[in-house]
Amino acid sequence: MLDAVVVGAGPNGLTAAVELARRGFSVAVFEARSTVGGGARTEELTLPGFRHDPCSAAHPLGINSPAFRALPLERYGLRWAHAELPMAHPFQDGSAAVLSRSVGETAASFGPRDAGVYRRLVEPFLPRWDTLARDFMSLPSTALPRDPVTLARFGLAGLPPSTWLMRRFRDERAKALFAGLVAHVMAPLSGFATGAVGLVFALAAHARGWPVVRGGSQVLSDALAAYLKDLGGAVHTDYEVKRLDDLPPARAYVFDTSPTALARIAGFGRYYEHYRYGPGVFKIDYALDGPVPWRAEEARRAGTVQVGASSAEIGTALRAASRQGRAPERPFLITVQPSVADPTRAPAGRHVFWAYGHVPSGWTGDLTDTVERQLERYAPGFRDRVLARATAGPPEIAARNANYVGGDIACGAASGLQLLLRPRLSLSPYTTPHPAVFICSSATPPGPGVHGMSGHNAAKAVWRRLRQP
Repeated sequence: MLDAVVVGAGPNGLTAAVELARRGFSVAVFEARSTVGGGARTEELTLPGFRHDPCSAAHPLGINSPAFRALPLERYGLRWAHAELPMAHPFQDGSAAVLSRSVGETAASFGPRDAGVYRRLVEPFLPRWDTLARDFMSLPSTALPRDPVTLARFGLAGLPPSTWLMRRFRDERAKALFAGLVAHVMAPLSGFATGAVGLVFALAAHARGWPVVRGGSQVLSDALAAYLKDLGGAVHTDYEVKRLDDLPPARAYVFDTSPTALARIAGFGRYYEHYRYGPGVFKIDYALDGPVPWRAEEARRAGTVQVGASSAEIGTALRAASRQGRAPERPFLITVQPSVADPTRAPAGRHVFWAYGHVPSGWTGDLTDTVERQLERYAPGFRDRVLARATAGPPEIAARNANYVGGDIACGAASGLQLLLRPRLSLSPYTTPHPAVFICSSATPPGPGVHGMSGHNAAKAVWRRLRQP
């Protein structure tokens, strides 16, 4: 009998398996797809030689993850590749606000009226960032805070809605950039604790940047799987699990799945019926014959580029997708240009690029023209650079990854109390009604993103169970 079986080989499932194997437990992972990776994969979606990340591409939480930083993943091929700027937020006049490794450069891009405000907002936390990140990403109860005073100060700054925090800024440049940071988790700007979301992304950039993985996000997943195998764990792909009886006997079962799938497989009935899924995304992967012709020079040097004219426009787009059930007329776009940092992603002189906008859950329309008209406002001539495109709306995204219910790449709405207390209101979010069954997906704290911390935290609950006589 195995000590633990993990269902789902995304970053959280693989991290949970590694943490258990490191402590001497026998572990096997079962994955429905033919390759490991979940939201961290790499595929040739358009043309031969163009390597795209179908979901996550930039990894500000990955490079800052306490879980990943404790593992020897570089030994298995993981290399981070940095663009000159982690992120840029261009405007139609050709200017841009930037999120730089330098707090000073970032503050200066906001203009003199907001530079001091930004410095006062982030500089108190940067010297304690590693401890703060560990404490924040271990909430609510997997470990006692190492620095409770700093965590409390961060809570005072971040728990209110981001709209409150943005009132500190006087000019639109800072407000738009910060609104875009919050929109990465598809949360309405007025939601509880959304200020913390923006602060975490900003601090992550100043601490270690927003890199891509050299060679593609698949390299990170493959490194986790290779390390697991060296620890004695096993990985089985092309193995779909429909009920617990499909799995070998084990002392514990750990699910890197949506709560919906877990309830169906484990027979939990309506246990997660109140869990809410958020809006979906419409994503386009591009093969380009050259770099994106951004009007703003800063955007040409950035790994990630946010596209939204103002905080009001961004807020309107989020409300349309999450509350009004319609696709926005001017979508807020998150775009990543991996080949700016990693030339191995495309043939010489060519580039890969992706963009996505938020749409209602399960939306079946085509947003391609709307997305490209928005891009043309900031990068005139963009369409002339397109060699090929691969589009995916919510149905296609959900078909690629069963955790993305309705096209929700956050595996659950990151709004209200569900941003922090997921998948249910509980101080033990990784446990379930069955004492031997656990959940470790992005539906658990600290939530969405490729960071492995949900798996790391869940593994603590599992090994406490396995140590019991």
